[in-house]
Amino acid sequence: MSFINKLLLGDNLEILKGLPDESVDLVYLDPPFFSNRNYEVIWGDSGEVRSFQDRWSGGVDHYIAWLKERVAEMHRILKPTGSIFLHCDWHANAYIRVEILDKLFGYGNFRNEIIWKRTNAHNEEGQLGKIYDTIFYYSKTSRPNFNTIKSPYDVGYIDSFFKHEDNRGQYRLQVLTGAGTRNGDSDSEWNGYIPSKSGRHWAMPKKLFAKVAEGIDTTGWSIIQKLDLLFEHGHIVFTKNGTPNYKQYIDDHGGVQVNDLWTDIENVSLKAERIGYPTQKPIALLERIIKIASNEGDIVLDPFVGGGTTVAAADKLQRRWIGIDQSVQAVKVTELRLNQQQALFSQPFTVQLHKYDYDRLRNMDAFEFEQFIVTQFGGQVNKKQRGDLGMDGKAADGRPIQVKRSDDIGRNVVDNFKAACERYDKKAYEAAKAERRPIGTIIAFSFGKGAIQEVARLKNQEDVFIDLKRVDEIIPIAQKPKLTVSLQDAGSDKKGLREIAFAALGESPAGIEFYAWDFEHDPAKGFKPTVLIDKEGMQTFRFKPGMHTIAAKVIDNDGMEAIETLRLKVNGEVTRVGG
Repeated sequence: MSFINKLLLGDNLEILKGLPDESVDLVYLDPPFFSNRNYEVIWGDSGEVRSFQDRWSGGVDHYIAWLKERVAEMHRILKPTGSIFLHCDWHANAYIRVEILDKLFGYGNFRNEIIWKRTNAHNEEGQLGKIYDTIFYYSKTSRPNFNTIKSPYDVGYIDSFFKHEDNRGQYRLQVLTGAGTRNGDSDSEWNGYIPSKSGRHWAMPKKLFAKVAEGIDTTGWSIIQKLDLLFEHGHIVFTKNGTPNYKQYIDDHGGVQVNDLWTDIENVSLKAERIGYPTQKPIALLERIIKIASNEGDIVLDPFVGGGTTVAAADKLQRRWIGIDQSVQAVKVTELRLNQQQALFSQPFTVQLHKYDYDRLRNMDAFEFEQFIVTQFGGQVNKKQRGDLGMDGKAADGRPIQVKRSDDIGRNVVDNFKAACERYDKKAYEAAKAERRPIGTIIAFSFGKGAIQEVARLKNQEDVFIDLKRVDEIIPIAQKPKLTVSLQDAGSDKKGLREIAFAALGESPAGIEFYAWDFEHDPAKGFKPTVLIDKEGMQTFRFKPGMHTIAAKVIDNDGMEAIETLRLKVNGEVTRVGG
């Protein structure tokens, strides 16, 4: 079965234990820092609070033990070519490196201690300002995936070195020779210059020559012919003393190779990408890490998904991914963020919550539902689909399973199932009857009075036991919340835009987590939020005259959601179209 990108709600330790050995190419984790607990809870939902309490039941030793247990699972699931990037700050970085990473990955597999300058300097009384985070980079073995990454030159460097400019852009002059003399045409005279007289030899800029000679068969060309071609195309100039140099343009060089000091990526608080998650990391930071240690199609894992930056970056870079978080809000915000950037060629993904959406299950493809629920029940799916007398699988003890994606199953289903079991495997049927154990299991959303009475009659009068199993006894099910949206016309502003105030009211026994809004909703493209996190359900937006489609979404504490769509006509007044 092909890999499907996944967002998983739950304790990452338990989920990590269920992942196969050596199945992931890259792990990035930004765990809660060992810092002032007043700043620790971010989303504030019950899952995160439970996790918060687990982490802080002891001091730094308990924190390290809590984190080490999880990193050990990450080490197990990494491929031999895989790497881990662990993001931390000064509070515990020494403990993390010595007590966790060196011990699990080995001192010899330490790659880099990356310093990311996350903020500008600020004063702190009695000490120097703390302006950076540490990202520890370790590989699982001595031969990890690694790609050289370049970053653009900064303005000061360009002004200092790329001082020349022509119609191709800014450039600097680089010598065409290398130290030492060589035999052959590397010492040939060209345009009056003989490199050996200065103890040097011709050193052809290979990338530049390949670019200039593209489409030309240069097989067997001498160094002199190559120099002539570069000169003819204006890439070689002579200094006043007759020394030839070539022009190295900014665009040709591609920038400077990234090192372990990262000062060129601004904190997300300074950028438009901010979603309201206090410890959100900039997408450029994760894109760099992903490009360094993985390739397209590789699997990237973030076990503390938070605001979803890692999986959003992985998705954009054509990597496969797994995101895990204890917080319902973290998972649902990440889902909305992914929906925001979904394009024609984006890969599909699944969201796994603690509870399952009843409506989604009821409307699922019938065969897909059968496979899903039989597997959740611990059984084996029947893939034949024909000549199986309606049996959809087998339980762990071999008894047949029949799945009905329906409510209020009636007596006729029970009678037909009994007859099918007897025909399906007569010997097994008789053995189960003799031992007074179930001949099989029927799974459905609910059972009517007739079905329940018939099962009781068969048991009492014929010694035939049939197990009736509701779906909610196998998996937890939740109902969608209810959502109503009202609006109030606030009139036109000076620019002629119509200002409308919206109020969303969600209702759910689980409690409401947050709202999201799509003020340019296109049903064909799905919900792409304009406002990602709204705790109050109140928004004001300005519209040009014309027709507008607005969608509001509510998410409850179980992760269930409901959407309400409004069609508005704005033209001197606001009219709600279609109700």
